[in-house]
Amino acid sequence: MSDAFTTRVLRVTTGSRETVHDLTHDCEAFLREAAAGRDGLLNIFVPHATAGVAILETGAGSDDDLLAALHTLLPADDRWQHRHGSPGHGRDHVLPALVPPHATLPVVAGSLELGTWQSVCLVDTNVDNPERQVRLSFLG
Repeated sequence: MSDAFTTRVLRVTTGSRETVHDLTHDCEAFLREAAAGRDGLLNIFVPHATAGVAILETGAGSDDDLLAALHTLLPADDRWQHRHGSPGHGRDHVLPALVPPHATLPVVAGSLELGTWQSVCLVDTNVDNPERQVRLSFLG
């Protein structure tokens, strides 16, 4: 089974501001070793109640647009029932309902099958938790 399933945990420092952190290169590096040219599936999972995984274009403004849209949908104010942490922190606990904490992507011949402008990203709006884990699992 070890040849068919391989997993690794990445440690990501997101800092003290909201961020869209590109994980694509980390995923590709993991697959070079784990997939070794095989077909299969890559699962990306964030074991946190206040972060998610998104597939989107980065570097052309879409990452900032996503954070702006999340501010519109989930304002950082006192409307939230969940009230510990920074003001408006309750919204961070709603984030995974909109940006799920996981994604599963096809791997062909050891490479991610992403579209031309697609990147794998960690979305983190929780400024109270600057250290994140991301579990990468290859099944092939």
